[in-house]
Amino acid sequence: MRGFWSVYRKELYSVFASPIFYAVGFIFLLISGYFYYGALIYFSRYSFEASQDPTALSHLNLTEMVLRPFFMDISVVLLLIAPLLTMRVYAEERKSGTLELLFTYPITDRATLLAKFAALASTLGVVLLGTLPSILLLGSIGNPSWPCVFSGYLGMFLLGGAFLALGIFTSVLTQNQIVAAILSFGGLLMFWVIGWLRSYVGPTAAGVISYISITKHFDTFAKGVLDARDIVYYLVFMLLFLFLALRQIESYRWRG
Repeated sequence: MRGFWSVYRKELYSVFASPIFYAVGFIFLLISGYFYYGALIYFSRYSFEASQDPTALSHLNLTEMVLRPFFMDISVVLLLIAPLLTMRVYAEERKSGTLELLFTYPITDRATLLAKFAALASTLGVVLLGTLPSILLLGSIGNPSWPCVFSGYLGMFLLGGAFLALGIFTSVLTQNQIVAAILSFGGLLMFWVIGWLRSYVGPTAAGVISYISITKHFDTFAKGVLDARDIVYYLVFMLLFLFLALRQIESYRWRG
């Protein structure tokens, strides 16, 4: 796709040159560190109590007591920071008038959109890598399940990519970055809590709602289980909202 790498480099530079990235990264690592510390302290206290009660030793599980809660907590933080990363990606272009300028370049709308998404996904990967030292530290003092670690990070990246895709779509809809962030957070929150309705509907509807719920698919990753259905769900989710964003961008081109 002609122009992809030019837009990718430009977007990546814009992200890392922006104070928003460093503020978001600092907040993410701070909150993630707090959750990690809390899970580790809980495991340490339980280990101390188990040392005095041999029957409780069988319940000691580093994966279930530290890794899984850590990954689930990080998913909540991603829900909060993803709208901040995506709010400017198209809203700023529309407000400053540079989106119309992009239409005059020999770059397809698809290449531009994918380049912006790839730049944000790369940024997300850098932020997630910031949590890796804590896991390596855990490996030096314990014996965590490394397949679970790999599965958890893959799940976080796919979940974050789904968040970014929806955020890009909401950023296309408006010229105001704050409105884009609010729309993104509201949409993500809807997919987050929709699973709570399963208890109030029939079996068929409950099955549909369960599949739509974005958290249900991440839970299997946090457990260390790789299920092709969950991977497909996140890929389809990303493709759907990127497709909707592309259609909206093309409508702006048609309207001039």
